Amino acid sequence: MTAELRLDGSLSTGTSALRVGVDVGGTKTDAVAVDGGGEVLGQLRLPTGFGADAVLASTVEAVSGLASQLSVDPRDFSSLGVGIPGSVDSGTGRVTHAVNLGLEGLELGAELTARLGVSAHVENDVNAAALGAYHLLAGARQSHSMAYLNLGTGLAAGLVLGGELWRGSRGNAGEIGHIPVDPSGPLCPCGQRGCLETLASGSAVTRQWPTDHPRPAQALFEAALAGDESAVEVWERLLVNVASAVRILVLTVDVDLVVIGGGISSLGTPLLGGVRSALDRWASSSPFLASLDLSGRVELVPPGFPAAAVGAALVGAADGTGHRWPR
Repeated sequence: MTAELRLDGSLSTGTSALRVGVDVGGTKTDAVAVDGGGEVLGQLRLPTGFGADAVLASTVEAVSGLASQLSVDPRDFSSLGVGIPGSVDSGTGRVTHAVNLGLEGLELGAELTARLGVSAHVENDVNAAALGAYHLLAGARQSHSMAYLNLGTGLAAGLVLGGELWRGSRGNAGEIGHIPVDPSGPLCPCGQRGCLETLASGSAVTRQWPTDHPRPAQALFEAALAGDESAVEVWERLLVNVASAVRILVLTVDVDLVVIGGGISSLGTPLLGGVRSALDRWASSSPFLASLDLSGRVELVPPGFPAAAVGAALVGAADGTGHRWPR
């Protein structure tokens, strides 16, 4: 069955495919239903379970709940895609090393397919968010390539080149958070020192600016705005290192657009403006960097847009390679 949304908000059988995407996060699971053009028709948010059984159960609950919300059966969905942290084998749907979810091994794709009766495709959450952001922003900017820079607890990027997700030869494309930029910097969980992730991420903020505030980056910005000298130092260091991540992505892949997402992106204009200012300062002393228009290539994911869930829906609707999103 396929379905379409009537003007009164109800669903009716039609020619548009109804696809589902699920973003499994450390604390919450977002599910969306999209039509053949990628427009969001329904959305549902639930707490994420911890451990293999609980993660599987909460994902099934999210898909089933969304189906109920739209008055369809889960088997009526034409495809199902899931974005999840950790190491993901996109060919088999197996998830490993998702530490924040308590997962060391889960055949998520096969289990979801068996329980819901719809073929499930699984992708790393940052890659899924890259597809979602590309779908939303690339057309308006007439961009053929895009990097999604995720500033969450860690730092990583997803790459979409020519409309296709690029994972690299071993699935590690975009792991720029583990590029060392300060040899004398803090020890990174990966075993190296001074990695970009230790300087431009949520964990970097909490290490340098301890606070009980539920949004540490917001607390840091407010303290810097109020003139706290130590906060100003940490804030400016954050902006410079996020700008460094943008520069790395443009210099290595030469993408048309770098879109910043993740929890820190909720700071909005102060973050974007500060990053652009850092890029412009570098350009003022480097004709080479000036020729690249770095500050003109960086944007934020619009507030409230469920990039990872929409991208997961596009992964689920892929043509079999798992790379191409529907046009």
